Amino acid sequence: MDEVRCAVIGVGYLGRFHAEKYAALPGCRLVGVCDTDPDAAARLAAQLGVPAFTEHRQLLGQVDAVSVVVPTSVHHAVARDFLDAGADVLVEKPITVTVAEADELIDLAERRGRVLMVGHLERFNAAILGLNLRDDKPLFIESHRLAPFKPRANDVSVVLDLMIHDIDIILDVVDAELERIDAKGVPVLTGDVDIANARLVFRNGCVANVTASRVSLKVERKMRLFMPSAYYSVDFQNRVLTCHRKGEGEMFPGIPEILSEESVFENGDALRTEIEHFIDCVKTRSEPLVSGRAGRRALATATEITRLLQA
Repeated sequence: MDEVRCAVIGVGYLGRFHAEKYAALPGCRLVGVCDTDPDAAARLAAQLGVPAFTEHRQLLGQVDAVSVVVPTSVHHAVARDFLDAGADVLVEKPITVTVAEADELIDLAERRGRVLMVGHLERFNAAILGLNLRDDKPLFIESHRLAPFKPRANDVSVVLDLMIHDIDIILDVVDAELERIDAKGVPVLTGDVDIANARLVFRNGCVANVTASRVSLKVERKMRLFMPSAYYSVDFQNRVLTCHRKGEGEMFPGIPEILSEESVFENGDALRTEIEHFIDCVKTRSEPLVSGRAGRRALATATEITRLLQA
């Protein structure tokens, strides 16, 4: 198709940016924005010069592709309606509230021949896109995702709000079956868990130690991956990828030298890259980098961590 008719459902903090990206992308036509808050929808619609809607069903059959950026509790209902109407869907993470809901969306997308993509934005961070593990597989991974408290996105625990980003990346990088999960967490400012740590043990021997906090005094989004012959540090916040690798020389007798390389990706726009990828998948009918099944896998792991924390 030459032009993809797009819409955004939910124009809060993140949905507004989705709409702006679609409006600026060649080959896309933003046909409308929708929000249950009529004032929010009208303001953004006026800014972008498109119609405003307050009910997503008004757009069924009028769009080829849609971003679903509503609260997690209604991801399933809204995404299901658009998939069933023949539209391709980019749904924000987590894909749904429950794994059963995710399975229903995946099955519906496959039966209808639709693209279903999940908005795990960090997969499109320039630093992680620059990570090339070659044939190396990590033996140990450590990630920290820390943020100050913000009132938005508190309809879910810190696991589904923040940690799920790192869970998704780790599951993709390790690509092995999970054998065991240990988890600890505590509520601090909300009635749900605000800081949590999980230890993921994989059948291939890799261990990942994952920490997430939304009550930190600083912002930190880092992941460290240890391979037999290299160590990678990924700074998502500053889009910096550092690699330390064993060289052929020696720094001491019998001890190999360490060669270091740092890549800084100054102009990365992860959301634009994500939406460009989604539109490309819509046009080429190809499977997205973060498919519905990848989103389900991350949700299932995050759900098990949440269950352990509640227990």
